[in-house]
Amino acid sequence: MTDVLTAERAAFETLFPKKPFRITHNLENDPRLTLDAILELVKALPGDHIEYNSGQANISQDPDATPLVDLPPEEIIKRVESAGAWMVLKKIEAHPAYKQLLEDALLSVAHAQGHDSLKEAGFSNVEGFLFVSSPHSTTPFHIDSEDNFFVQIHGDKLFSIFDNEDRSLANEDQIEHCITKHRNVAYNDNFDARAMHNDLKPGEGVFVPYLWPHYVKTKDSYSISVAITWKTKETKRRNQLYIANAMLRDRGFPQAAPGVHPSWDAAKVAFIATASAVASPLRKSEELRKFFRKIALGKNANYYYRGQKNEEGLAN
Repeated sequence: MTDVLTAERAAFETLFPKKPFRITHNLENDPRLTLDAILELVKALPGDHIEYNSGQANISQDPDATPLVDLPPEEIIKRVESAGAWMVLKKIEAHPAYKQLLEDALLSVAHAQGHDSLKEAGFSNVEGFLFVSSPHSTTPFHIDSEDNFFVQIHGDKLFSIFDNEDRSLANEDQIEHCITKHRNVAYNDNFDARAMHNDLKPGEGVFVPYLWPHYVKTKDSYSISVAITWKTKETKRRNQLYIANAMLRDRGFPQAAPGVHPSWDAAKVAFIATASAVASPLRKSEELRKFFRKIALGKNANYYYRGQKNEEGLAN
């Protein structure tokens, strides 16, 4: 099988998974990633797997003031050149064809590291996020909770990644907020000199390490991109600690950052793992997923329903 994702051997040997690097891929003509195929995917996804707003956001965007777009998701796809919109389809691995796409891509990375399988390479919780954006749209400065191979399918993009190992761009409290409440983090123009700026064309991409902040801008054409993500045991554990800390903090109990109190961290991880196992069968219901997010993460946890409309025409 032809490798889906490729990079310089030195990148996999010396940079992965701690530092970003450029990649190439062969997905730019994949029939699963055309606008027609994406339109069918939009129709099949539950509401909480679709997030969209105006593309005229700021790099440093207050999520409570994000400009909206008054179009349903299907119309955004049909009119993407002129819609002025940004959209992400989440957890596309729920559909077998897209699950295969993601796993094939990561298997080529596993092979580059000398592994025979995703499991052997430590890739678990494989998820895909498919982005469709109008020309001149911005994805604000933000932090994600997983490692990511980002591939450009159609149009050109500027993808700017920032090293935050010293926590001077976003501290632990801000990271916790990004992981548990909303991904956006405040941006200062002084940060720009520290960026790895990547001009991406179809067939190109970039590896984005866990917790590395970044922002993205489309250029003169509409854009289609895919984030191919996964979690390791280490990243899952750290995310669980952020979730536990946020739940306790919201109830009036200040918490130290992960790693400060190892024994207390272990208790938190055990609690979150148990609670997740109990809730897992119930997450098949979209309404229950909304309920659990609100209970665990607060009243704004379901922010991506803002602007979407129910059958009575009222905003959720």
